[in-house]
Formats: sequence, structure tokens, C-alpha cells
Amino acid sequence: MWAQMHELSIALGIVEAAQEEAAKRGASRVTAVHLKLGPLSGVVKDALEFSYGVACADTTLQGSRLVIEETRIMTLCANCGERRPVESLQSFRCAVCETPATEIVEGRELQLVALEIE
Repeated sequence: MWAQMHELSIALGIVEAAQEEAAKRGASRVTAVHLKLGPLSGVVKDALEFSYGVACADTTLQGSRLVIEETRIMTLCANCGERRPVESLQSFRCAVCETPATEIVEGRELQLVALEIE
């Protein structure tokens, strides 16, 4: 239950931000919202999708699609100096040299990246 409340508050924020941006652009309706969502964001995708539908009720986003691009966890390897994907949540190590990851550079995202408007 708590998890769904968390995602509902996030969905309400997304709807509010999308409405504000659509109004700035003189749009009467938002047909789709595009997000980037990282596995370390603390957001459950299914709960966010459900909550988004609830949050859109009686707004200019009602009936719009939520398009979620899931990102990978990427680290900057201190040994190789390269960005590398994390192969497993249980092992934050460079996939090439096995050095423990110390800097996460991608994977925490919860980012509104685009709107489709009319």
C-alpha cells in the first residue's frame, strides 16, 4: 500500500508538470508523457503506471499514454576510466576488470523527457 501511495504522489507531480508545460506551449491536450526510469530510482514501474491513470482523471492528460524508457545502471570504473553497465544488482563491479564500482553515473533517473501534445 505504501509503495502505491509513493508512486501516486510521483504521478500527481508528473501530471502537474506536464499540465504546466502544455499550458506554456498553448496545448489543449497531452496525448503522451515520456519518462526515463532507472532501477535505483526507488519507483516501482507497475505501481507508477497504475497511479498515472488515477492521477490523470479529470485533467487534460486523461487518456494519455505513459511511455517509460527503463535505463540501466552505469558506473564509472575507477580502474578502466570507462562507463560500464552493472551486470547485477548483487554485484556492483566493472564488467571488464571486476573493480568494485564507486561512482554510479546512471540508473537513478526519474526524468520527464518529452510530451506529445495537441
